[in-house]
Amino acid sequence: MLIDTDPRVQAHINLFAVLGTLPLLVDRVPAARALLADTATPVGIRFVVPGLPRAQLSFDSAGVRWGREPKTPLVTLAFTSVTHFNRMIDGTAQPIPVAAPHRLRFLTQVFAPLTDLLGRYLQPTETDLADPEFRETSTILTLHVAAAALAQVANEDRSGQFSARHIPDGDIALEVTGALAYHLALRDHRATFVAAPSPHPRGALTFSTLEVTGGILAGDLSAIACMSDGRLAMRGVISMVDNVNRILDRVGHYLGKSA
Repeated sequence: MLIDTDPRVQAHINLFAVLGTLPLLVDRVPAARALLADTATPVGIRFVVPGLPRAQLSFDSAGVRWGREPKTPLVTLAFTSVTHFNRMIDGTAQPIPVAAPHRLRFLTQVFAPLTDLLGRYLQPTETDLADPEFRETSTILTLHVAAAALAQVANEDRSGQFSARHIPDGDIALEVTGALAYHLALRDHRATFVAAPSPHPRGALTFSTLEVTGGILAGDLSAIACMSDGRLAMRGVISMVDNVNRILDRVGHYLGKSA
């Protein structure tokens, strides 16, 4: 069994799946919206990580989005390596900020508290989970990270690429019955995560409840056992779903270290 992880793949996951969940955090958590409430002028943060595509998040009082809006003031966070970036996500290193001093305050007063709040939802304590509303939001955010990480592992991880090469073009639905509907779009063996239902999925991986989803992602429930009793179901082109399930297993090795 392949259990080693690649720091470069970990960085892709941290950038596009973990930080990529900030927009959903702001949509769902009032405390996150409160942190952005005084951001009257949009601010962009550009992440410069060696070996990774340039990526930028834009923040304003309405929320967080990928990309840069025209004339948006920019703060650049530079890193010396993917390891340096991964250590920032783990909270053991600081980035190299490049911006005017008054923009740097945005990092300490808005961005850092937002990422701390995201970390609390992705790594909740037992006390946090005793609150049903917190537990539900935590599970939804964790599923979002895992679904987004699927695409990164399929495209960047050696084992994930092997499985992706056996998946024909088409969409795989990722569903929690009555709660969430995302999909993974496969084209030319490259995967794209889409946080919306697919109009024509060729296959589906369906969790029966958010509790089952959270249990499987946390490693408290066996995916195979849940398939046996119907709590986790597959339909459609089974070979596609089976390979996505194999990639999901690799995602677990990475998220166990970061999310």
